[in-house]
Amino acid sequence: MENYNYIIEALKIIITVSVFFVWFVRYENIKKEFERYGYHKWFRDLIGILKISFSIMIHSPENSIVTIGSAGISILMIGAFLTHMKIKNSFREYIASLVMLTISSMVLYFTLFVINQ
Repeated sequence: MENYNYIIEALKIIITVSVFFVWFVRYENIKKEFERYGYHKWFRDLIGILKISFSIMIHSPENSIVTIGSAGISILMIGAFLTHMKIKNSFREYIASLVMLTISSMVLYFTLFVINQ
């Protein structure tokens, strides 16, 4: 079980670093993308607040909070993927949302079914 804990902790760090990089360092790019998708500024800001909040939650010592955080990120990534499909973006443009969905789903699965059993 210990090996899984290290892997899951590494995945949590990858999620958080990715979210912070995209929503702080590359925020101008996010603004352009949401504008291109036709979404309102308030919606963009809400998504950013949720992603940042969920990425912080996954580092909680409480599994229930980790579950909420990883499920929240997974749901947001499903939305991102569906948006990319609706806009008909290329695979290159939506691969990041699929990778993040996979990673957050793994954290969710291991938190619910493997860790602390």
